[in-house]
Amino acid sequence: MKIRGYRRKDGSFGIRNHFLIIPTSICATHVAEKIAEKIPNAIALPNQHGCCQIGSDQEQTELTLAGFGLNPNTGAVLVVGLGCDGIQAKRLANTISSSGKITDYIIIQECGSTIESISIGVKKAERLYKSFYLQEQEIGCISDLVLGLECGGSDSTSGLASNPTIGYVSDKLIELGGSCILSETTEVIGAEHLLAKRFISIEEREKFLKFVEATEKRAFTMGEDLRTGQPTPGNKAGGLSTIEEKSLGCMYKAGTSPFVGALSYSESLSHKKHGLYFMDTPGQDINSITGMVAGGANIIIFSTGRGTPTGNPISPVIKITGNYKTYQNMCDNIDINASAIISGKCNIKQLGEKTFDFILQVANGKLTKSELLGHKEFGIQIQTPTF
Repeated sequence: MKIRGYRRKDGSFGIRNHFLIIPTSICATHVAEKIAEKIPNAIALPNQHGCCQIGSDQEQTELTLAGFGLNPNTGAVLVVGLGCDGIQAKRLANTISSSGKITDYIIIQECGSTIESISIGVKKAERLYKSFYLQEQEIGCISDLVLGLECGGSDSTSGLASNPTIGYVSDKLIELGGSCILSETTEVIGAEHLLAKRFISIEEREKFLKFVEATEKRAFTMGEDLRTGQPTPGNKAGGLSTIEEKSLGCMYKAGTSPFVGALSYSESLSHKKHGLYFMDTPGQDINSITGMVAGGANIIIFSTGRGTPTGNPISPVIKITGNYKTYQNMCDNIDINASAIISGKCNIKQLGEKTFDFILQVANGKLTKSELLGHKEFGIQIQTPTF
C-alpha cells in the first residue's frame, strides 16, 4: 500500500508539511505567534514551559519541543528564544537541524524588542519558507506510518466498539510493517499484567511495569490515590465504575500484537524496529498525544465515547466514537461512527476495514475534522512545580 507525502533527509516520512515556529519558553510565545501570522500555513506551538524548570522536567520539555521539530510532519522550523530562558534557542535549533531539516533561530533579547524580534523573525521565516515550500510530494509506504492510539472522554461504548476497532486497525498496520504507540500509563492500571505478558523482551517488560509502579507511587507521595480521580466524573456518567474496568477497555486499542518496547515520554521511535510500543504518558489526552507526536507519531486515532473536540498542531487526529448519541451531538468533530457495532449492523472487522481505509485517506491528504476546525491543542507533561 502506498501513501503520498514528504521524505525527510533522516529517512522519516511526513504525511503533512508544516512550517513550525517553536518558542523555547512562555516568554517567547507572543513573538512566535506574531511571526506565524505573517507566514502562510505556519504554526506556533503554545509552549507554556521552558523556563525555571529543573532536572528531568527541563530535559523533558526540551526533548518534546525538539521532537515536534523532528517529527516527519514538520518541514521547516524557526526557533524563537528569549535569551535567558533555560532552554537555549541555538541549542534547540542545532538539535533539530542535525537531522537535515531546514532550521534557524532568533533570540529576542539580542533583537532588541518585541517589534524588532517579529520583524527579524519574519524575514528569517520567509527565507526558510521559500526553501521549505519547494519540497515536492513523494510516494511512501504504509510502513512509514506511526499511529498514536488515544482515548478520552471514555464511556462503556469505548471498550465495546471504538477501542476494539482501533485494535483491529493497529494489528493490521503492524502486520503491514507500520508502527503503533499505546499510551496513558494511568489507564492501564489494573490491566498491566495482561499487557506485560505481550512484551517480547523481558527488559522492556520490566521497563513497562516500572512505569506503572512509578505512576502509582507518584500519586501516593502527594497523599493521593489515583482512584480518586480515575475514572473521571464523565467516565462514571458514561458507565465506567472502576479504574480496572476503564483500563480493560483502554487496552483493546493495542489489539493483539506483541509489544516491541516501552518508551519514556517523548522518546523517539527513530531508528527503532517497526511494531507496537507503549509510551509512558499521563491519562490527560493533550499531554499524552503531545508525547506520542514528539516521539514520531505522524497520525493519531482517538476514541471518545462522551465526545472530545481536541486535535494536535502537526499530526492529524482521527476521532471515532461507539456512542450514537455522541456522534449525533458532535458530528462536526467525529470522523467515524462505530455505533453500528453496538446496534449489530456490522462487526469489528467490517468497521475496522472501513476505519483503516479512512486512515489511508488521511495519510494521503484528506483533512480530519479536527484539522478542518483548526484544533491545535498542545501540552507537555511535567513532574514537578516550576521553581
